[in-house]
Amino acid sequence: MAKHAVMNAKNSSYTYADAGVSIDTGNALIKAIAPLAKATARPGATSELGGFGGFFDPKAAGYKDPLLVAANDGVGTKLKLAIEHDRHDSVGIDLVAMCVNDLIVQGAEPLFFLDYFATGKLENGVATRVVAGIAEGCKQAGCALIGGETAEMPGMYGEGDYDLAGFCVGAVERGEQLTGDAVAPGDVLIGLASSGVHSNGYSLVRRLAADKGWKLDRPSLFDQDRLLIDALIEPTRIYVASLLPLIREGLIHGLAHITGGGLLENLPRILPEGAHAAVDADLWDQPRLMAFLQAQGHIEPAEMARTFNCGVGMVLAVAERDVAAITERLEAAGETVCHVGVIREGERGCTVRGSKGTWSATEEWEATHLG
Repeated sequence: MAKHAVMNAKNSSYTYADAGVSIDTGNALIKAIAPLAKATARPGATSELGGFGGFFDPKAAGYKDPLLVAANDGVGTKLKLAIEHDRHDSVGIDLVAMCVNDLIVQGAEPLFFLDYFATGKLENGVATRVVAGIAEGCKQAGCALIGGETAEMPGMYGEGDYDLAGFCVGAVERGEQLTGDAVAPGDVLIGLASSGVHSNGYSLVRRLAADKGWKLDRPSLFDQDRLLIDALIEPTRIYVASLLPLIREGLIHGLAHITGGGLLENLPRILPEGAHAAVDADLWDQPRLMAFLQAQGHIEPAEMARTFNCGVGMVLAVAERDVAAITERLEAAGETVCHVGVIREGERGCTVRGSKGTWSATEEWEATHLG
């Protein structure tokens, strides 16, 4: 009987569900997220979810001779914090932010976004929360969520784990793109405040949390009104709406999104030959979260400058004569603005310096990156 039963099982009819993939669950997810995507509709976006691709009409968006600009990114190990502490609602904002902030620095308006969500076993409650965050990010950035891919792959991910990737396409009228060529010695560097760690440096954050035994579900040492996990998971700020009008008026010479590599390594990316970014860390207050991370890890100031955004998520290079007007408009748009440095003549690169006491330094310090 036992042998017969084995033979029966061996010859039984297999289904995709037997292998761990539920088509019905995937279809239910599409129905759940369709209204979220529809809420991001904008001129030019015409397609419904569920097709083989999404259409976008640049002419309907108001463009006459556009250059298309594409960006893609992920959220990195910040996802592990979200998964381990049930904070799935905002990582979608991070995903959008990392892409659209990379488009705006090239002068491009984000037009449409697609996401990739991969997991071992699809949990619609979690996936819907993640996509709701993506839709919210798209609304903040003014771009349409026109499609994506949900991949259920048993055996590829641990229980409860998932991964995200985002893909965004933007447009800029020919001749209006920001390439950095307009940046010149004498320009002033203006910083826009970050909302926290953003989406870079979390491998170090998580290493510190493990090694130091942080209690993430308790109030943080630097803000007793907020749980440490909520401070760490704060979504990346999206700067598109604040910057787009200034870009279109030709008031910005260059923009740098401060991501992995920090101020030190991202500013040289927008500089022409013969221009050097001189950043003075004395000019703004280090956020308490950054001071906490630095103290916990005994991190040297130079390492902070190449690892974290240090409170500055976006840097503008502008003409000195325009600083006051630009600052006023950015503050009216809800940004916290600070002066972070200047462009000088010199080898293409960036130097970040600070006085004794700045970023907890025991003496004057500086760090330089050329390239």
